[in-house]
Amino acid sequence: MNRVALTKATGAVMSLDFRDGKTFPRRGRTPLGGFLWLARAFDKARAKQSRTQDGYIYPCPMDRAMMRRWGVKPSEFTGAASASATDDQILSWMSSRVSEGQMQTANAWLSRQTYALDRHDAQEGVPGAKAPGLPWREIVFGIAIAAAGFLAAWFIIR
Repeated sequence: MNRVALTKATGAVMSLDFRDGKTFPRRGRTPLGGFLWLARAFDKARAKQSRTQDGYIYPCPMDRAMMRRWGVKPSEFTGAASASATDDQILSWMSSRVSEGQMQTANAWLSRQTYALDRHDAQEGVPGAKAPGLPWREIVFGIAIAAAGFLAAWFIIR
């Protein structure tokens, strides 16, 4: 299996072997032909194919969410990633299937996922990245919903 990739931006060879803890998929915020997350999903798909993804999950929930917004099934993307040796090839495949509107919708959704994106950047040592604090608003909201459900069930049972 191919454990290196040729990147579009620089033409450089990049390792797809993430087992050393020092090599990572490309950032989700870095566009590839206008598509946010595409380069990261492409790197992870090819690393999984060569069994060098280490702790990276492909397709992870974020991969699936982006693919859903792109209108692409994970199995289709995996097949295209397997058949694509370069960024230009996967970009050509995506561009032939995903409308400008779908791409913009996906990019806008991803841009709102700052907690996950910041966490990835901090874990992967992106210069200047800071690990986000706990998402307290979501935690408190989840507890409130659980408490309301518990109280509703308690009143129904009584």
